[in-house]
Amino acid sequence: MTDAFRSFVIFAEMRTGSNLLEATLNAVRKVTCFGEAFNPYMMGWPDKDEMLGITRDERETDPMRLLDKLFNKPDHLPGFRYFHDHDPRVFDAIMDDRRCAKVILTRNPLESYVSTRLAWETNQWKLNETETPIPASITYNREEFRQTLSKQIEFQRRIVHHLQSTGQSAFWLDYNDLRDSSVMTGLLHWLGRSDVQNVKPASDQVPQNPRSMEEKVTNFQEMQDDLQQLDPFAIGQIPNFEPSRGPAVPSFLTSEAGSGLLYMPVRDGGAVPQEGWFEVLGQTGRNHTQNSLRQWKRQHPGHRSFIILRHPLHRAWEAFLHLLSEAKPELRQLMREVHRVDLPVDDALTDLDDASTVRLFHQFLEFLGRNLNGQTTLPTHPHWASQSAVLAGFSQFVQPDILIREDRLQADIDYLCQSANIPDPQLERIEIPAPPALLSDKELITAAFSAYQRDYVAFGFRKNPASGA
Repeated sequence: MTDAFRSFVIFAEMRTGSNLLEATLNAVRKVTCFGEAFNPYMMGWPDKDEMLGITRDERETDPMRLLDKLFNKPDHLPGFRYFHDHDPRVFDAIMDDRRCAKVILTRNPLESYVSTRLAWETNQWKLNETETPIPASITYNREEFRQTLSKQIEFQRRIVHHLQSTGQSAFWLDYNDLRDSSVMTGLLHWLGRSDVQNVKPASDQVPQNPRSMEEKVTNFQEMQDDLQQLDPFAIGQIPNFEPSRGPAVPSFLTSEAGSGLLYMPVRDGGAVPQEGWFEVLGQTGRNHTQNSLRQWKRQHPGHRSFIILRHPLHRAWEAFLHLLSEAKPELRQLMREVHRVDLPVDDALTDLDDASTVRLFHQFLEFLGRNLNGQTTLPTHPHWASQSAVLAGFSQFVQPDILIREDRLQADIDYLCQSANIPDPQLERIEIPAPPALLSDKELITAAFSAYQRDYVAFGFRKNPASGA
């Protein structure tokens, strides 16, 4: 036996063939699979409340005690099966243990779903050749299948990400591999048992429902129609190569007005939107750390947090103005030389006519599309980062209570202040900037949509902010 692995875990789901795989492994000398050791409803197998001298209550108090007990078997290869809904407290310990072999067992998710539903209907979870299958059929439930599929996909993504980030590999198995002797032998060799010459799949279990799907599902046509709406290849997914952002807590502003307000500004090329209005509401705090902001939140029960969203076209316009007037000259030179934005020399930037401005802004929008898709060496600047990425960064520390839209600023702020017990929201001090007429150019509207498509979809922005189209 090799020193590479001292234990194993089988990542699987219900009705993927994990019982058959366990039986195959348990037939090999000095290999033991302890069932679903961390299933919250049982200890390894149904009707079991104890494992290796540890009770369910003891496992509930300290699951690591059972994990250590399972894996502490010298000159032996122990393991267990782990599903997405098993005790999450042991997941990181399993994944971080490089001497724990990871076996990933999958099956067609629709077959797995139907088989699980049939097992619940009949209470028949295993079948040997002497037993008679109980005839049954199920009704396909659209929402139930989607929820099941979503949980399984998320679980597999989590496993794969952890394997990749720690430089580990796994042995992948499909349901149809489980009765292939050569694959089972290969699995044992990968686990370090090269002394095993031939592994025969367990023969004490037989397929329970070897019927066509049409016989097992009463609303078969409805199921087919529904499955056509799924997107297994993520064709409709919007690519996202924009770098993730941090919480940016030092940029947050707090106000002592009412129960307390926490303003999480999405910075753009201009001044922080509505910072002046915020400061007149009450005493303002700034330059918070995560620790000081936690203390402020504890001291202000009933506080409300918010961000102000700007239409992507208007946000890009402010970033463009910042580039022309306030950005470092080196950035403008980089735009000219590398990023295909034909800015005139700095001394001529204040003399641009509308036609030249539209042309340059269009080039800038095309640059933004490349930059947000990770196609440039220039980092994504906070002034033009997508609001989706900014909000995701904020949410690493705190979730805003309300997303205020700039096009209905006064109504949303009035509601916000009412919820934070602020009697006078100072609405007359709120500035709603009027966009320049040149932003109605159709090519600019299309270029902004192309650059910020994730924001348009995520927040429901209309393509043309002026016409509502």
